[in-house]
This record gives sequence, C-alpha cells and structure tokens, in this order.
Amino acid sequence: MDFSSFFPALASLTWQHLIMIAVGAVLIYLAIAKQYEPTLLLPMGFGAILVNIPFSAALTQIDGKTGEVVEGVLSLFYEGGIATEIFPLLIFIAIGAMIDFTPLFNNPHLLLFGAAAQFGIFLTMVLAAVFGFDLKEAASIGIIGASDGPTSIVVASKLAPRLLGPISVAAYSYMALVPIIQPPIIRMMTTRQERLIKMKSNTKKVSRTALILFPIVVTVLAGIIAPSSLALIGFLMFGNLIRECGVLNKLSQSAQNELSSLVTILLGITIASTMTAERFVRWDTLMIIALGLVAFIFDTFGGVAFAKLMNVFLPKDKKINPMIGACGISAFPMSARVIHTMGQKEDKTNYLLMPAVSANVGGQIGSVVAGGIILSLVGLF
Repeated sequence: MDFSSFFPALASLTWQHLIMIAVGAVLIYLAIAKQYEPTLLLPMGFGAILVNIPFSAALTQIDGKTGEVVEGVLSLFYEGGIATEIFPLLIFIAIGAMIDFTPLFNNPHLLLFGAAAQFGIFLTMVLAAVFGFDLKEAASIGIIGASDGPTSIVVASKLAPRLLGPISVAAYSYMALVPIIQPPIIRMMTTRQERLIKMKSNTKKVSRTALILFPIVVTVLAGIIAPSSLALIGFLMFGNLIRECGVLNKLSQSAQNELSSLVTILLGITIASTMTAERFVRWDTLMIIALGLVAFIFDTFGGVAFAKLMNVFLPKDKKINPMIGACGISAFPMSARVIHTMGQKEDKTNYLLMPAVSANVGGQIGSVVAGGIILSLVGLF
C-alpha cells in the first residue's frame, strides 16, 4: 500500500513548509496575544499556513492526472487585486478618508519629518546594489523603509515584479510590527530628558475651504513633481476629499469602516499567497527582508536625528520631542499611537498625540512622493 497515494500532502511536506507554517503561527500569535495590527497579521498568518500545505487548492495547481490548470482562489485574488494594484489603491481611499489634516495645518513645520524619515529608503538602495541587486530591484527594496504597503506594492510591481511577493510581505509585516521595532531605536537615540519634552498643541480652527482645497492642491503639486505618484497620491487625496467635502458623510464612513476592513482582510490573505516555502526559504528573499528592516530602522533614525538637529536651533520653549521624528514614516496611525504611548509611559501628563499625528500624516504624503520620484527617476534606466 502506497502511503503517499492516501495522504499526498503529508508525504510531500518538507522542512521548508514546516518553517513557513511556523511563521504563519507566529503571525497569528502576535495578532491575537499581542494585538499587533490583527486585521493585517491574522489573515497574513492564516494565509501562510493555507498556502504551505502541499497541493493546497487555495493556489493554482496543475492536475497531475489530466494536466489541466486548476485555478486557486488566492492566486486569482493576487492577479486581480495585487498585480493590478487595485487593492493598494482602494486601501489608499480608506486611509485618506481616515486622515484629518487639521493637526498638520496647525503644525505645518512637522511636515518636514515626512521628508527626513525617508532617509533609510535611499541608504538601503545603495546597500541592496552593493549586495548584487540591480538598480530597479534595489529601489524596490529600499521603498520598504517607507513602511507604506500600497506604495511598496506599486513600486515593486512596476520596477521589480519578480520581487513583489517578498517586498509586499516585508512592507506590511514591518508596518504591523511598528510597536516592536521603533521603541528600542528611539530609546537608544534619546535621553529621558528629551523624551519628557512637552509640546504645545495648536488648536486653531482651520476653515472648511482650506481642508477641501488641500487634497486638490497636493494632488496637482505632487503630479507636477512626480507624475508617477499620481495614482497613489490621487487615491489618497480623493479619500480625504470625500471626508472633508461635507456632502458625502455616508460614503466617508463606509470608506473608513467597511471598505478599510474588507480590503485589509483581502489584502492580508492575498499577500500570504506569495509566502510559499519555494519562494521564501531562499537566500535572496531573506536578504530582501533583512534589507527592508535596515531601511525601516534608518528611516526611524533619520526622523529622530532630524528632530534633534532642529532642537539645536530652536529656543527652549519651542523644542520638539525627538520621538516625534520617528512618526515621519508612513505607518499611519500606528506610529503616532506608539509615540504617544511612549510619551505617556515617561510622563502621564505628556500628551503627544496631536504632534505625532501631524508628523505621521506628513510621512504618509512623503512616502508616496518618494515612491513617485523613484518611479520617475529609476524608471528611466
């Protein structure tokens, strides 16, 4: 009796499959036990288990008897939602509908952190090139540091489609792991006295006209600077315009809730379709994930370092809490929540949420523009 004919999946299990199933289990644990972005990590973890059972019907397979191609649902989701960039762009509409630009209007100087915290992208591009990746692949790996999943997917799909799977997984994983990655870096770079700095929140009322014009003006300016970013920045700003126009409140709520939740779940489990043992337990994939972490670390480093540099020239009563600089990455609103929580742990009366959100919103815009610039410049080669 041939055991493999009764249980072909069990007979075909390899140590690589077991490693990836364990990775999926860890992601599920982090989502449930630690509550690290469960709407993203839970579907990613479950999807990783789903696609690493040999002959999984969730993936497209070739029937061994007939030779026919049997379509798998996750493969179809990937082709229709990720490869076409539809899921990332729908997520951007939802994110735009969630963003309130009022804090940024009240603290416009914090927009600078959205540029400073992109430092890791370009440093990692150089490192990736040194390790043997070509320019387009290196640029796609570097954009992981923006901690912006949709931007990473769009850039990788255009410049390095071969690497789209590991790049998208790394980008979304590091977004979800902001509460683990950022605090140690921030503590290493700052003193307790710096972390205790309080910032006054300007609560000046912003006119409705200004809030309506802002997404339109940003779209036009970003399009002039980096036309390749228009799909990303346009969908982000369109979502914000739905929020601010005042006549589409029902659509705005739907984008923030139902659309965001549904597309995030589909995006998470679809990204997991690329987390197969054959693709992931490889040296180049591990290198991409490691370089993505380097990019993320140095983006955080760049934001904090820029805040400390600004404090050298600012008067004592205008000092910026350097932790705010770490919010210049695009992980909205996770990074802002992390920084606010860190400030509360140091001093319960230190309320950093508004300036943190301002910098985080600036990071959302900065990462999209950085992605567009990379597409424009690197795409020429």
